[in-house]
Amino acid sequence: MNVYDSERMTEALSAHGYAETGAVEDADLVILNTCHIREKAAEKVYSDLGRIRQVKGARAASGSDTVVAVVGCVAQAEGSEIVRRAPVVDLVVGPQSYHRLPELIARTRSENRSLVETEFPEEEKFARLPQRAPSRGVTAFLTVQEGCDKFCTFCVVPYTRGMEYSRSVADIEHEARALVAGGVREVTLLGQNVNGYHGAGPEGRSYSLADLIRHLAQIDGLERLRYTTSHPRDMSDDLIAAHGTEKKLMPYLHLPFQSGADRILAAMNRKHTAREYIDLVGRIRAAQPELALSTDVIVGFPGETEAEFADTLSVFAEVGFAAAYSFKYSPRPGTPAEKLSDQIPDEVKADRLARLQSVIERQQALFSQRCVGRALPVLFEKPGRRPGQLIGRSPYLQSVHAKAPAGMLGRVVPVEISAFGPNSLAGVIRPE
Repeated sequence: MNVYDSERMTEALSAHGYAETGAVEDADLVILNTCHIREKAAEKVYSDLGRIRQVKGARAASGSDTVVAVVGCVAQAEGSEIVRRAPVVDLVVGPQSYHRLPELIARTRSENRSLVETEFPEEEKFARLPQRAPSRGVTAFLTVQEGCDKFCTFCVVPYTRGMEYSRSVADIEHEARALVAGGVREVTLLGQNVNGYHGAGPEGRSYSLADLIRHLAQIDGLERLRYTTSHPRDMSDDLIAAHGTEKKLMPYLHLPFQSGADRILAAMNRKHTAREYIDLVGRIRAAQPELALSTDVIVGFPGETEAEFADTLSVFAEVGFAAAYSFKYSPRPGTPAEKLSDQIPDEVKADRLARLQSVIERQQALFSQRCVGRALPVLFEKPGRRPGQLIGRSPYLQSVHAKAPAGMLGRVVPVEISAFGPNSLAGVIRPE
């Protein structure tokens, strides 16, 4: 979603004379779009601001002004504390107000003072954003839902992104059609809890995510649809069914389970058990046997025992994942889990993470190996590193490279997979 947000901010600023530069030393405006999910990401903001302060000072010495803005979830969570810790910052803007960037930049320049804007005008943001600019590629993100009402005890999203808000079907369709008209062939629908989508539909009723997917699939020229990120509690029957019936919906699902231990899941306020998650996966795979699954996992949540960590490994053994994102538990300020007394030592978390990542790597390699010899439809997105090579994505979101003419960019082409590596597949184009 931060990629999408950055694109929309760029579009909003371009109407006011701004253009991107690849060198911070040339920038009149520097924006840090931030994430607050983990402590490491938040602390990186202050590290980057230290380097930006030096650039701003050097530019000031040569007579050039520089506005520094921190936007996104760290901005929402820490507000004026950012300016206190890093006086180089001129502007702090939460994720619901980035449509106001041009106005706020003008104010901080004219008033010569730092400004903090962390209100939650969700609907106003989408109503006031400009038309989408022509896409730079054949794939694009499209936010359909923001915020979360689940209140997992480790998560800051409800506090930084607010409660769940779903855009109307008409607004989403309008944006999707503009993307397709600009050359996009694959759209990923975004939301912090995307399968909780419940937007106003054209017939006056609320649309589910499955309804929205079926509606967007009717757009000529849109060849692929994906969505992320989902919560197991919101995998409705109609969404499960859509995985088996909607051909444009890719057979790939990111479905976090976070822990395989029921006591830990209850402490996380996940509202599902490990067995309920496993049974849900079985239902989805029954609807779509070709489904590839990825997930998120937290190790070292407060109080997690070695036996409970083993329960997490057991879920991996029973489900089998094509990919997974794993993290050491990171206490986030203001969340209930931060206040728990039985925090796990970092060396224990690091050991468990290493063991889990070893399992993840083996499962990912096994999934890639099973693709060898298969002909997968690949959407070619960009030139490869070698002359005459293109890179694209399989239905399972794997990077695939093959020798192909440039004219195949933006096309879905059958590629026979001949080899796999840690991060990509290699193949040969099959005659159509």
